[in-house]
Amino acid sequence: MFIKENRKQYGIGLCIKVLGISRSSYHRWLNREVRQRRSEELKLVEQIKYYYSLGRGNYGVPRITASLRRAGILVNKKRVARLMRINKIKAKTRRRFKKTTQQNKKAEFSNNLLNQDFSSTKRNKIWTSDITYLWTKEGWLYLCVVMDLFSRRIIGWSIGHKISSELVTKSLQMAITQREKIEAVIFHSDRGSQYTSTEVRAMLKENSITQSMSSTGNCYDNAVTESFFHTLKTELTNWNNYETREEAKRSIFEYIEIFYNRVRLHSTIGYLSPVEFEEINNNLINKKVA
Repeated sequence: MFIKENRKQYGIGLCIKVLGISRSSYHRWLNREVRQRRSEELKLVEQIKYYYSLGRGNYGVPRITASLRRAGILVNKKRVARLMRINKIKAKTRRRFKKTTQQNKKAEFSNNLLNQDFSSTKRNKIWTSDITYLWTKEGWLYLCVVMDLFSRRIIGWSIGHKISSELVTKSLQMAITQREKIEAVIFHSDRGSQYTSTEVRAMLKENSITQSMSSTGNCYDNAVTESFFHTLKTELTNWNNYETREEAKRSIFEYIEIFYNRVRLHSTIGYLSPVEFEEINNNLINKKVA
Protein backbone atom coordinates (compact mmCIF):
# COMPACT_ATOMS: atom_id res chain seq x y z
CA MET A 1 0.00 0.00 0.00
CA PHE A 2 2.92 2.35 0.85
CA ILE A 3 4.48 1.78 -2.58
CA LYS A 4 1.18 2.22 -4.36
CA GLU A 5 0.51 5.55 -2.66
CA ASN A 6 4.03 7.00 -2.82
CA ARG A 7 5.83 5.57 -5.90
CA LYS A 8 4.96 8.55 -8.11
CA GLN A 9 6.07 11.10 -5.54
CA TYR A 10 9.26 9.47 -4.24
CA GLY A 11 10.18 6.96 -6.93
CA ILE A 12 10.32 3.19 -6.83
CA GLY A 13 13.90 2.96 -5.59
CA LEU A 14 13.30 5.02 -2.47
CA CYS A 15 10.07 3.19 -1.62
CA ILE A 16 11.80 -0.18 -1.91
CA LYS A 17 14.67 1.03 0.25
CA VAL A 18 12.33 2.36 2.97
CA LEU A 19 10.41 -0.93 3.11
CA GLY A 20 13.56 -3.05 2.95
CA ILE A 21 12.37 -5.32 0.14
CA SER A 22 14.12 -6.54 -3.01
CA ARG A 23 13.36 -5.17 -6.45
CA SER A 24 12.29 -8.64 -7.60
CA SER A 25 9.75 -8.82 -4.75
CA TYR A 26 8.39 -5.44 -5.81
CA HIS A 27 7.96 -6.58 -9.43
CA ARG A 28 6.23 -9.78 -8.32
CA TRP A 29 3.80 -7.65 -6.29
CA LEU A 30 3.33 -5.28 -9.23
CA ASN A 31 2.61 -8.11 -11.68
CA ARG A 32 0.15 -9.63 -9.21
CA GLU A 33 -1.61 -6.24 -8.92
CA VAL A 34 -1.79 -5.91 -12.72
CA ARG A 35 -3.20 -9.44 -13.09
CA GLN A 36 -5.76 -8.77 -10.36
CA ARG A 37 -6.87 -5.54 -12.04
CA ARG A 38 -7.15 -7.28 -15.41
CA SER A 39 -9.21 -10.04 -13.83
CA GLU A 40 -11.51 -7.46 -12.22
CA GLU A 41 -11.93 -5.62 -15.51
CA LEU A 42 -12.67 -8.83 -17.41
CA LYS A 43 -15.43 -9.60 -14.89
CA LEU A 44 -16.74 -6.04 -15.19
CA VAL A 45 -16.78 -6.27 -18.99
CA GLU A 46 -18.84 -9.47 -18.75
CA GLN A 47 -21.28 -7.70 -16.43
CA ILE A 48 -21.45 -4.74 -18.84
CA LYS A 49 -22.19 -7.14 -21.70
CA TYR A 50 -24.90 -8.80 -19.63
CA TYR A 51 -26.74 -5.52 -18.93
CA TYR A 52 -26.16 -4.37 -22.52
CA SER A 53 -27.83 -7.58 -23.65
CA LEU A 54 -30.62 -7.19 -21.07
CA GLY A 55 -31.21 -3.72 -22.51
CA ARG A 56 -31.34 -5.23 -26.02
CA GLY A 57 -28.38 -3.21 -27.21
CA ASN A 58 -30.11 0.04 -26.29
CA TYR A 59 -28.22 0.95 -23.11
CA GLY A 60 -25.43 3.50 -23.25
CA VAL A 61 -23.02 4.48 -20.47
CA PRO A 62 -25.60 6.07 -18.08
CA ARG A 63 -28.02 3.11 -18.09
CA ILE A 64 -25.23 0.50 -17.95
CA THR A 65 -23.72 2.34 -14.97
CA ALA A 66 -27.12 2.58 -13.27
CA SER A 67 -27.73 -1.15 -13.86
CA LEU A 68 -24.38 -2.07 -12.32
CA ARG A 69 -25.00 0.13 -9.29
CA ARG A 70 -28.47 -1.39 -8.82
CA ALA A 71 -26.71 -4.76 -8.67
CA GLY A 72 -24.41 -3.47 -5.91
CA ILE A 73 -21.35 -2.98 -8.13
CA LEU A 74 -19.64 0.30 -7.26
CA VAL A 75 -18.28 1.78 -10.47
CA ASN A 76 -18.04 5.24 -12.01
CA LYS A 77 -19.23 6.33 -15.46
CA LYS A 78 -15.69 7.06 -16.73
CA ARG A 79 -14.58 3.49 -16.14
CA VAL A 80 -17.73 2.07 -17.76
CA ALA A 81 -17.29 4.43 -20.72
CA ARG A 82 -13.65 3.38 -21.16
CA LEU A 83 -14.42 -0.34 -21.05
CA MET A 84 -17.38 0.03 -23.41
CA ARG A 85 -15.22 2.00 -25.85
CA ILE A 86 -12.36 -0.50 -25.73
CA ASN A 87 -14.73 -3.44 -26.22
CA LYS A 88 -16.78 -1.63 -28.90
CA ILE A 89 -20.01 -1.83 -26.91
CA LYS A 90 -22.20 0.96 -28.21
CA ALA A 91 -25.89 1.82 -27.84
CA LYS A 92 -28.04 2.08 -30.93
CA THR A 93 -28.26 5.58 -32.37
CA ARG A 94 -31.40 7.55 -33.02
CA ARG A 95 -32.92 8.50 -36.35
CA ARG A 96 -35.34 11.30 -37.11
CA PHE A 97 -38.97 10.68 -37.89
CA LYS A 98 -41.75 12.79 -39.35
CA LYS A 99 -45.11 13.76 -37.94
CA THR A 100 -48.18 11.94 -39.21
CA THR A 101 -51.23 13.77 -37.88
CA GLN A 102 -52.90 16.55 -39.85
CA GLN A 103 -55.06 19.36 -38.51
CA ASN A 104 -58.67 19.92 -39.36
CA LYS A 105 -58.59 23.68 -39.83
CA LYS A 106 -62.32 23.97 -39.20
CA ALA A 107 -62.13 22.22 -35.84
CA GLU A 108 -62.16 23.98 -32.48
CA PHE A 109 -58.93 23.46 -30.58
CA SER A 110 -58.58 22.99 -26.84
CA ASN A 111 -56.29 25.22 -24.79
CA ASN A 112 -52.74 24.14 -24.01
CA LEU A 113 -52.91 23.33 -20.29
CA LEU A 114 -49.36 21.98 -19.99
CA ASN A 115 -47.26 24.71 -21.62
CA GLN A 116 -44.31 22.29 -21.82
CA ASP A 117 -44.48 21.45 -18.11
CA PHE A 118 -44.20 17.66 -18.23
CA SER A 119 -43.98 17.08 -14.49
CA SER A 120 -46.67 15.09 -12.71
CA THR A 121 -46.79 14.30 -8.99
CA LYS A 122 -49.25 11.41 -9.07
CA ARG A 123 -50.81 8.78 -11.31
CA ASN A 124 -53.71 9.66 -13.55
CA LYS A 125 -53.10 13.39 -13.38
CA ILE A 126 -51.74 14.00 -16.89
CA TRP A 127 -51.94 11.66 -19.87
CA THR A 128 -50.31 12.47 -23.20
CA SER A 129 -50.99 10.91 -26.58
CA ASP A 130 -49.63 10.88 -30.11
CA ILE A 131 -49.68 8.84 -33.33
CA THR A 132 -46.77 7.63 -35.45
CA TYR A 133 -46.29 5.41 -38.50
CA LEU A 134 -44.44 2.11 -39.01
CA TRP A 135 -43.50 0.39 -42.27
CA THR A 136 -44.03 -3.28 -43.13
CA LYS A 137 -43.79 -5.11 -46.46
CA GLU A 138 -47.59 -5.30 -46.43
CA GLY A 139 -47.85 -1.52 -46.09
CA TRP A 140 -48.05 1.15 -43.39
CA LEU A 141 -49.16 0.65 -39.81
CA TYR A 142 -50.15 3.46 -37.45
CA LEU A 143 -49.54 3.36 -33.70
CA CYS A 144 -51.34 5.51 -31.14
CA VAL A 145 -50.20 5.57 -27.50
CA VAL A 146 -51.41 7.08 -24.24
CA MET A 147 -48.70 7.77 -21.65
CA ASP A 148 -49.07 8.62 -17.96
CA LEU A 149 -46.55 11.41 -17.36
CA PHE A 150 -46.13 10.42 -13.71
CA SER A 151 -44.31 7.19 -14.49
CA ARG A 152 -43.80 7.49 -18.28
CA ARG A 153 -45.77 4.23 -18.55
CA ILE A 154 -47.66 3.46 -21.75
CA ILE A 155 -51.12 2.74 -20.34
CA GLY A 156 -53.02 2.56 -23.62
CA TRP A 157 -52.13 1.86 -27.22
CA SER A 158 -53.60 0.60 -30.47
CA ILE A 159 -52.37 -0.26 -33.97
CA GLY A 160 -54.20 -0.07 -37.29
CA HIS A 161 -53.49 0.16 -41.01
CA LYS A 162 -55.51 3.41 -41.21
CA ILE A 163 -54.86 6.63 -39.32
CA SER A 164 -58.22 7.43 -37.77
CA SER A 165 -60.02 8.61 -34.64
CA GLU A 166 -60.64 4.92 -33.84
CA LEU A 167 -56.93 4.54 -33.05
CA VAL A 168 -57.31 7.19 -30.37
CA THR A 169 -60.57 5.87 -28.90
CA LYS A 170 -59.14 2.34 -28.63
CA SER A 171 -56.00 3.63 -26.91
CA LEU A 172 -58.08 5.78 -24.57
CA GLN A 173 -60.37 2.87 -23.72
CA MET A 174 -57.38 0.70 -22.85
CA ALA A 175 -55.99 3.44 -20.60
CA ILE A 176 -59.34 4.00 -18.87
CA THR A 177 -59.80 0.24 -18.34
CA GLN A 178 -56.26 -0.22 -17.00
CA ARG A 179 -56.48 2.69 -14.58
CA GLU A 180 -60.06 1.95 -13.45
CA LYS A 181 -61.06 4.84 -11.14
CA ILE A 182 -59.90 8.11 -12.67
CA GLU A 183 -60.87 11.70 -11.99
CA ALA A 184 -59.64 15.15 -13.07
CA VAL A 185 -57.29 13.75 -15.73
CA ILE A 186 -55.78 16.08 -18.33
CA PHE A 187 -55.42 14.47 -21.76
CA HIS A 188 -52.80 16.26 -23.90
CA SER A 189 -52.13 15.78 -27.62
CA ASP A 190 -51.36 17.69 -30.79
CA ARG A 191 -54.08 19.29 -32.93
CA GLY A 192 -54.48 16.36 -35.31
CA SER A 193 -57.94 15.78 -36.71
CA GLN A 194 -58.13 12.43 -34.89
CA TYR A 195 -57.99 14.28 -31.54
CA THR A 196 -60.55 16.93 -32.51
CA SER A 197 -63.01 14.29 -33.77
CA THR A 198 -66.51 13.97 -32.32
CA GLU A 199 -65.81 10.38 -31.18
CA VAL A 200 -62.73 11.26 -29.15
CA ARG A 201 -64.26 14.32 -27.55
CA ALA A 202 -67.39 12.38 -26.62
CA MET A 203 -65.29 9.71 -24.88
CA LEU A 204 -63.31 12.35 -23.00
CA LYS A 205 -66.49 14.08 -21.86
CA GLU A 206 -68.10 10.80 -20.82
CA ASN A 207 -65.13 10.04 -18.56
CA SER A 208 -64.73 13.63 -17.23
CA ILE A 209 -61.31 13.97 -18.85
CA THR A 210 -60.14 17.49 -19.72
CA GLN A 211 -58.61 17.93 -23.16
CA SER A 212 -55.41 19.90 -23.76
CA MET A 213 -53.70 20.56 -27.09
CA SER A 214 -50.29 21.70 -28.29
CA SER A 215 -49.92 25.08 -29.91
CA THR A 216 -49.65 25.21 -33.70
CA GLY A 217 -46.39 23.89 -35.15
CA ASN A 218 -44.60 23.55 -31.80
CA CYS A 219 -43.00 20.10 -31.60
CA TYR A 220 -41.86 20.71 -28.02
CA ASP A 221 -45.42 20.90 -26.69
CA ASN A 222 -45.73 17.10 -26.75
CA ALA A 223 -42.05 16.27 -26.51
CA VAL A 224 -42.37 13.42 -24.00
CA THR A 225 -44.63 11.27 -26.17
CA GLU A 226 -42.63 12.09 -29.28
CA SER A 227 -39.52 11.06 -27.36
CA PHE A 228 -41.13 7.67 -26.74
CA PHE A 229 -41.58 7.23 -30.50
CA HIS A 230 -37.93 8.14 -31.04
CA THR A 231 -37.01 5.47 -28.49
CA LEU A 232 -39.32 2.87 -30.05
CA LYS A 233 -37.90 3.43 -33.52
CA THR A 234 -34.30 3.63 -32.35
CA GLU A 235 -34.48 0.52 -30.22
CA LEU A 236 -36.89 -1.62 -32.21
CA THR A 237 -38.58 -0.82 -35.50
CA ASN A 238 -35.61 0.72 -37.33
CA TRP A 239 -33.76 -2.55 -36.80
CA ASN A 240 -36.53 -4.82 -38.07
CA ASN A 241 -37.72 -5.45 -41.60
CA TYR A 242 -41.25 -6.63 -40.91
CA GLU A 243 -42.72 -9.01 -43.48
CA THR A 244 -46.31 -8.55 -42.32
CA ARG A 245 -48.40 -6.17 -40.24
CA GLU A 246 -49.15 -9.00 -37.83
CA GLU A 247 -45.43 -9.55 -37.22
CA ALA A 248 -45.00 -5.84 -36.47
CA LYS A 249 -47.97 -5.87 -34.08
CA ARG A 250 -46.51 -8.79 -32.09
CA SER A 251 -43.12 -7.08 -31.96
CA ILE A 252 -44.58 -3.80 -30.70
CA PHE A 253 -46.77 -5.54 -28.13
CA GLU A 254 -43.73 -7.34 -26.70
CA TYR A 255 -41.65 -4.14 -26.69
CA ILE A 256 -44.25 -1.98 -24.93
CA GLU A 257 -45.76 -4.44 -22.45
CA ILE A 258 -42.76 -6.61 -21.63
CA PHE A 259 -39.66 -4.48 -22.17
CA TYR A 260 -40.50 -0.75 -22.07
CA ASN A 261 -43.04 -0.77 -19.23
CA ARG A 262 -41.44 -3.46 -17.06
CA VAL A 263 -37.71 -3.70 -17.79
CA ARG A 264 -36.24 -0.64 -19.51
CA LEU A 265 -34.61 1.86 -17.13
CA HIS A 266 -35.87 5.43 -17.53
CA SER A 267 -33.52 8.28 -16.61
CA THR A 268 -36.36 10.68 -15.75
CA ILE A 269 -37.66 8.42 -12.96
CA GLY A 270 -34.35 7.56 -11.34
CA TYR A 271 -33.33 4.70 -13.65
CA LEU A 272 -36.33 2.58 -12.76
CA SER A 273 -38.82 0.96 -15.11
CA PRO A 274 -42.26 2.64 -15.24
CA VAL A 275 -43.97 -0.30 -13.52
CA GLU A 276 -41.27 -0.45 -10.84
CA PHE A 277 -41.57 3.30 -10.25
CA GLU A 278 -45.34 3.02 -9.79
CA GLU A 279 -45.03 0.05 -7.43
CA ILE A 280 -42.48 1.85 -5.24
CA ASN A 281 -44.66 4.96 -5.05
CA ASN A 282 -47.79 2.90 -4.34
CA ASN A 283 -45.99 1.21 -1.45
CA LEU A 284 -44.93 4.58 -0.05
CA ILE A 285 -48.51 5.87 -0.27
CA ASN A 286 -49.87 2.72 1.42
CA LYS A 287 -47.35 3.10 4.27
CA LYS A 288 -48.41 6.71 4.85
CA VAL A 289 -52.09 5.72 4.87
CA ALA A 290 -51.40 2.87 7.32
